Amino acid sequence: MFEHYNIGRGYESPLGVSFSGNKTNFSLFSENATEVTLCLFASATDTPFFEVQLSPDVHKTGPIWHVEIENIPKHTVYAYRVDGPNSESEGHIFDAKNYLLDPYAKSISSSHLWGKHHTDNTSYSPKGKIIYPSTFSWGKSKSPNRHLKDLIIYEMHVRGFTQDKSSNVKHPGTFLGVIEKIPYLKELGVNAIELLPVFEFNECENKNINPITNAHLTNFWGYSTVNFFSLMNRYAANGDWDSSINEFKEMVKKLHENDIEVILDVVYNHTSESGVTGPKYSFKGIDNKNYYILDEKGAYKNYSGTGNTFNCNHPFVKKLIVDSLEYFVTEMRVDGFRFDLASIFTRGTDGGVMDHPPLIEEILKSDKLKDKKLIAEAWDAAGLYQVGSFPGDGAFAEWNGKYRDHVRKFIKGTDSTSGSFATAICGSQDLYGEKSAPYNSINFITAHDGYSLTDLVSYQDKHNIANAENNTDGANDNESWNCGHEGETKNHQILDLRQKQKYNFMLALMLSVGTPMILMGDEYGHTRHGNNNPYCQDNELNWMLWDHIKKNKHFFDYVKFLIQFRKDHKHLFCRTTFLSNDEITWHGKTPLEANWDPSSRLVCYTMRDPSGNDLYVAFNADFQPVKLMLPETKKNHHWYKVIDTAEKNKIYHFTDTEHQHAEKYVYKMEPYSAVVLKSLSKGPISI
Repeated sequence: MFEHYNIGRGYESPLGVSFSGNKTNFSLFSENATEVTLCLFASATDTPFFEVQLSPDVHKTGPIWHVEIENIPKHTVYAYRVDGPNSESEGHIFDAKNYLLDPYAKSISSSHLWGKHHTDNTSYSPKGKIIYPSTFSWGKSKSPNRHLKDLIIYEMHVRGFTQDKSSNVKHPGTFLGVIEKIPYLKELGVNAIELLPVFEFNECENKNINPITNAHLTNFWGYSTVNFFSLMNRYAANGDWDSSINEFKEMVKKLHENDIEVILDVVYNHTSESGVTGPKYSFKGIDNKNYYILDEKGAYKNYSGTGNTFNCNHPFVKKLIVDSLEYFVTEMRVDGFRFDLASIFTRGTDGGVMDHPPLIEEILKSDKLKDKKLIAEAWDAAGLYQVGSFPGDGAFAEWNGKYRDHVRKFIKGTDSTSGSFATAICGSQDLYGEKSAPYNSINFITAHDGYSLTDLVSYQDKHNIANAENNTDGANDNESWNCGHEGETKNHQILDLRQKQKYNFMLALMLSVGTPMILMGDEYGHTRHGNNNPYCQDNELNWMLWDHIKKNKHFFDYVKFLIQFRKDHKHLFCRTTFLSNDEITWHGKTPLEANWDPSSRLVCYTMRDPSGNDLYVAFNADFQPVKLMLPETKKNHHWYKVIDTAEKNKIYHFTDTEHQHAEKYVYKMEPYSAVVLKSLSKGPISI
């Protein structure tokens, strides 16, 4: 019946599916399997129309199983059945009854309708689609390819960005929806987006119910990867065979045409198969012992906090990760990657920490990755913390968690933090001064994980009951301050203080040396109502609320102004070297007399500009006002006010002389406020 398929021996390389004329080659790594069967399905069926059992004598080279088949119909789905020893104590859990997803599948035969498995109670059973070489046209589109130091990163979620009806887009919650909002990104001024995971994940794997609304909870953020080559089908607007691929490419193309880079948040440290009770979608059934780090009894070592840890430094797992990265660079043209829990990359096959991890070395040897942004979350869930010391001799930038903590502590008025705050805003030379550069510090105040900026100044404690985990999830130590009242309030004094603190935080971020990252929604004051771990919330906690931008336009305009101000002064903030003593001068209440005592909550400094248009910056994190004596300017220069966060919703643009400081060399700062002055020779002039 199937003679016309003409089964051949096939080739071990490349892994996955490849083509030669009308012949399709399949290649699968499984060192410990004893039998492998390739199964072919019509796209809409659960029963294979053809199976071929691979012979170890003919279809195996080393640990690679391979076969070549002629004349496979279009829109064919494929999977493997893999048999072998079944001994949990030895790490083997083969079961020939399971249909298993090819780790190298370029697309998955899952629904493109978000939440379908909740609504119709169908099981999630991913299989691979046979995807032929792309005919997508990139035209003249090319990456902006900026230096890392010049990036202003906007961390965002594809679905959350446009899912709310207030977005008014044609394709909410999708890659195409992002395209519709490119004018907004340009207006804000960011020049790179960092997308929360876009690899295929099962949003319905969370079986919990929101105890407040009785709604199904989800895996909304997507940190539970099913496959490292396949894009999330539910982020495609259409359900065509290769919609997710083509729509993602169209998004990247349009972003590049608008001078915006694309960075992917990727999760190679664990998979969606979880621990011993988790599903067997792919890796577990194909070669569990090699794909995961196991202990001597065959149990999963859990350095990720999610039940399993990917065996990243196993030769073939390492190859899979590098092949995945190169695929998204060459085929999808992304500009870089942020690596979730990247310290797991430094763990060997036994879980021990390696000085020279093979995976890191392989990434850095790749010619295809050499010009791409590599950003490490330099810790894992088992206590390994490598901020400032991640391997790679400065090739990786890092999410600087210490910057976040130092800035949060100082701005809220914690004692003994003025020195660490000053070091942080100058590029964290204590962390990156030896092997790296200031831009290796990805500076952030907030991120997807934790409080939003508004919640940082509104909540002392997490409020995560809606996550159905009895408020046990999420960080307990957030270095937050509610400014005198927990949560929502109508007290204008508290509201004014919170607004001022948000101004202070955003000012510190944009005036810091290093590479800044803004959390989606912070630019208008998005709140998650105190939930600091809303990974499971497919609702307004995670959705961008576009109608709130107009309601909070003053803050949006302020953030927009700061981004432009940073760009206009990039020679001061976007640096390849750390500041020297000739470039920055520290002050206290009087010039040149900085006070670093534990009780000091005042940080003042002058940044020297070669043009003579110096910047004077001061942060008063005390509950008392302070009277400053300003340093002298150069001859014929005067101090002009740019920002005083105590002056509600006020930004100065140097359009007239009234903005010159009235009382020469004296400035009174209000409690919990910050000020920026600029030295100019004549007024009015434009910056």
